[in-house]
Amino acid sequence: MTGPADDRLQARSDLAWAISVGGIGVVLFAALLLFTWTFAATLFLIFAGMLLGVALNAMTNLLGRVVGLAHSLRLAIVCLVLAGMLSGVVFLGGATIAQQAKVLSNTIKSQLVTVKAFLEKNGIDTSYLDFGNAAAAPASDSTTTTTPAPAPTHNLPSAGTLASSGGAIVSQTLKVLLGTVSAVGNFFIVLFLGLAFAAQPGVYRAGLLFMAPAKHRARATVIIDRIGETLERWLIAQIVTMAAVFLVTWIGLAVIGIQSSFILGIQAGLLAFIPTVGAIMAGLIVVLASLASGWVAALSAFILFLGVHAMESYVLTPIIQRQALDIPPATLFAFQILLGVVFGIWGLALALPLMAIAKVMIDHFKAEGAAPQAAAA
Repeated sequence: MTGPADDRLQARSDLAWAISVGGIGVVLFAALLLFTWTFAATLFLIFAGMLLGVALNAMTNLLGRVVGLAHSLRLAIVCLVLAGMLSGVVFLGGATIAQQAKVLSNTIKSQLVTVKAFLEKNGIDTSYLDFGNAAAAPASDSTTTTTPAPAPTHNLPSAGTLASSGGAIVSQTLKVLLGTVSAVGNFFIVLFLGLAFAAQPGVYRAGLLFMAPAKHRARATVIIDRIGETLERWLIAQIVTMAAVFLVTWIGLAVIGIQSSFILGIQAGLLAFIPTVGAIMAGLIVVLASLASGWVAALSAFILFLGVHAMESYVLTPIIQRQALDIPPATLFAFQILLGVVFGIWGLALALPLMAIAKVMIDHFKAEGAAPQAAAA
C-alpha cells in the first residue's frame, strides 16, 4: 500500500531537484554572460596577451628545430631578435614614419572633404556623416580667403570666458593624457602576459587541466593541445602573410609614386591580421590617399590593392594556411560583424582566433559523437 506513495514522493523529490539544478544553472549562465559583457575589454586584453604568448612559443619551437638550446634561451633569442627589428625600424625610419603619418592624415582629411563635396554636388545628403574637423578646417580656410578679416578689437575676454576656455583646455588635455596612458598600459599588459605565457607554457597548461574535472581531464587535455597547435600554426602563417602584404604594398606604392608609401604598407600589413574586413579597410585608405596624386595613381593603387588581395586570398592563404584553419568565409565574416558590433574593435580583431577555438571544440565533440555510430555500423 505504501509503495505507490513512496514512488510519488521520490518522483516529486527528483523533480524538485531537477528544477533546482536547472534554475541554478540558468542563473550561473546569466551571471557568466553579465560578467563577460561587463568586463569584455579586460577579457579581450588577456586573450590578446595569450595570443602573443602562443606566437612567441611557436617561434621558440621553430627555433628549437634548428638549435638544441633550452626553452628559456631560445625564447630570449626570439625576444632579442624581435626587439632589435622593432628598434631598427624606429631608429632608422622613425622620422620617416612620423612625417609620412602626418602627410597621410592631412591627405585623408582633404580627400574626405572632397568626397563629401562631390556627394553634396550630386544631391546626396551627407548630414548624417560626421567628418569631425576634416571639413571644418578647409571650410574655414576658404572663408578666410573670400571674406575680409574683421577689424581687430581690443576688448579683453571676461573672467567667465577665460575660466570656461581654461576648463575646456584642461579637460581635453586630461583626455589625451588618459588615452595615451591607457594605450601604453594596455600594450605593456599584453607584452607582460605574452612573455609570462611563453616563458612557462607547461605551468599554465597544467593549471587549465587541473581546473577540469578528473573524469573529463583526458578530454580537456586533447582539446587544449589541439587549440594550442591550431593557434600556433595560424599565427605563424598570419605573420608571414602580414609581412608579405607589407612588402608588396610598400614597394608597389613606391613604384607608382604615392606619398606615404611606407606608412601605407605598414597599415596594410597590420590590417591583414583581420581577415576580409581588414583588407577592405586597407584598400579604402590606400585609394583615398592615392587620390591626391591624380586619378591615374588612384586607379593604379586600386589595381595594386586587388593584386595584393588576390595574392593573399588565392596564393598565401591556400598555401600557408591550408593546415591552420578551414572556416567558410561567409561564416567568418558574419561572426566578425557580430563581434565587431557588440564589442567594437577588440571583437573585430580577435574574431578569427575565437572562432578557431570554437571550431576545434566543435570538431572534437563531433568526432566523439561519430565514433560510437561508426563502431555500431
